[in-house]
Amino acid sequence: MHTTSRRLVAVAAALTLFGGLTGCAQGTGGNDDDDAEYSPDTELTGSLSIMGFTGVDEVATSRLDLAKEAVGDVDVKLAEGDLDMQQLLSAIATGAPPDLVYANRDQVGSLAARGAIVPLGDCIEGEDIPTQDFVESGLAQVTLADDVYGIPEFNTVQITMANADLLEAAGLTLDDVNGSDWDAMAGAAEAMTTEASGKLSVIGVDSKLPEFLPLWAMANGAALISDDGKTAQLDDPAVLEALEWAVGIYDSQGGFSAVKAYRDSADFFGEGNQFATDVLGAMPMEQWYVNVLNDVSPDAPVTFDTVRDRNGEPLAYASGSAWVIPAGAENPAAACRFARVMTSLDAWEAAANARLEARNEEGKAFTGILTGNAEADSMIREMTTADDEPWATAVEKMYEANDRTFSLPANPADAEFKAAMFDAVNAVLNGQKEPADALAAAQEKAQSALDEGWAKLESSD
Repeated sequence: MHTTSRRLVAVAAALTLFGGLTGCAQGTGGNDDDDAEYSPDTELTGSLSIMGFTGVDEVATSRLDLAKEAVGDVDVKLAEGDLDMQQLLSAIATGAPPDLVYANRDQVGSLAARGAIVPLGDCIEGEDIPTQDFVESGLAQVTLADDVYGIPEFNTVQITMANADLLEAAGLTLDDVNGSDWDAMAGAAEAMTTEASGKLSVIGVDSKLPEFLPLWAMANGAALISDDGKTAQLDDPAVLEALEWAVGIYDSQGGFSAVKAYRDSADFFGEGNQFATDVLGAMPMEQWYVNVLNDVSPDAPVTFDTVRDRNGEPLAYASGSAWVIPAGAENPAAACRFARVMTSLDAWEAAANARLEARNEEGKAFTGILTGNAEADSMIREMTTADDEPWATAVEKMYEANDRTFSLPANPADAEFKAAMFDAVNAVLNGQKEPADALAAAQEKAQSALDEGWAKLESSD
């Protein structure tokens, strides 16, 4: 089973296990701690325990310094490592939660519906957090039943990345691999694929399944779930068409297993990456990889575009991170202050300056940072220094994609929904099920989870 799918199954199991212990979501606009005083002028004391966030680079540490300063004498304690959902829910269930959690936005709906985290209406109002400045798709992903449960931080989108030399050698252009023409993209995969001694030596096109099914479905005019988050649409004929096409990209290159094995053997984060070594024609990929390529292989023959829908319009599937406050947190006021500062314009300016300084010292371009704050994005874009090609185009396309995003709406079964989707795609990729059968089974599982989740949430109102 794919790693992401295993993680989602574990998250879904954890949420189910602890759902009865954490209870149902709180009412509109409230907070578990009625005594918390949310105000920029409130003098804070005590400690602040944070789970899921570790400052590892200048973008993190520059903001972390400002946030620590803002909470004054509060003792900030960071738990090492990424968020462990089972550990978090165990801590909540036993009455010893952290004060603040750094989570993926697609985890927020399930956590909120089970009462594991609290709505942030009082926090947002008291600390004057400018939610009107947030990226719309990011804010929507942390809003359940009209309550905001998270403060969005980074934003992640996809752009098309391709090897210009391989395109030229095959007589192709970016229009053949950006998703605007599915027949052309399938043909490009075959045209650029190369074998040596019966094994892949060049991957023509990687359609990036299972994680990008939502992207290809939307490119074909289909959302995997209704806008209100209540109805699964995994068995929509347009979703089936998207899955069959994206799987077909792999089939024409020897199958998913062969492509994945060769893809995984690449030095993805090093100078021997698949573009620098001419072993990949094209793929959609998250924008942060532009920074990696510019850093480790600035002379690689890469070229960039947005991902496009079948009408040729730019499109990106947004995801990212958010700050949430667990139910029963001992210091929600400090948690709120910390989250506000970490996502503030001042913090993002400090982060951009720190990254810019680091890049200048290395003699390389600053290609930008995508945040959950639209005002910060506009500010940082003006600070980018990618004037030479192909990096100037990469930055342009990154910000263009960021203006054309969609996300899966928050819902009380988001972990279970995504687990059902990933399991279906993996079953097809592994040859265990036909696409229509896999999506039909996923639809039934996902809808059942949604119905149960919404019923519990609505009965608690």
